[in-house]
Amino acid sequence: MRVVLADDDVLLREGLAGLLERSGFEVAGQAGDGPGLLELTREQRPDLAVIDIRMPPGQATEGVVAARAIHACSPHIGIMLLSAHVEVEEAMELLGSGTRIGYLLKSRIVDVAEFMENLRRVAQGGSVVDPSLVHELLAARRRDDPLDQLTAREREVLALMAEGRSNAGIARRLWITEGTVEKHVRSIMTRMRLPETGEDHRRVLAVLTFLESR
Repeated sequence: MRVVLADDDVLLREGLAGLLERSGFEVAGQAGDGPGLLELTREQRPDLAVIDIRMPPGQATEGVVAARAIHACSPHIGIMLLSAHVEVEEAMELLGSGTRIGYLLKSRIVDVAEFMENLRRVAQGGSVVDPSLVHELLAARRRDDPLDQLTAREREVLALMAEGRSNAGIARRLWITEGTVEKHVRSIMTRMRLPETGEDHRRVLAVLTFLESR
């Protein structure tokens, strides 16, 4: 199984190359930045690319950018992303793009044999995701879901709004006063952090958010 490595830390890269070779992999080449990785991948056509997320020049998400390019042009190449940090948004996009994708935190790799098995799994079409990343993704989804902020009654009111009912119609359906409905509607707008752009428009935005979450 042929592998290329991309990490701007030379010592880490050389150490990983040694581990791979001792575990039966063929290291086809190494790169210290995104452009170098793309050129290396085109030349060597490896089975797997092991990529550090943060590389020169910006030390941001250059590795992810290179990984996307590789995955778009050569989806048969497995990609294992390594990172010292949880990059939630970038991970969501890439992991959702298909198979042959792995994402592990460097600090949580403590078993060499298991790590090598994860690399083989990704190269052969599987996927591997660090449990810490899964936790962060789920937490981010919960934080970003505005409907989680609503009470049970406010959800009932919003569901009836989605059916096109007026405040008076909602009041009759729930056996509450129209004034109470208005209070619930105002609370819904506030909890969902909808912009002050006119009451009718805010109702539409609230309903659209509700429908998209179903």
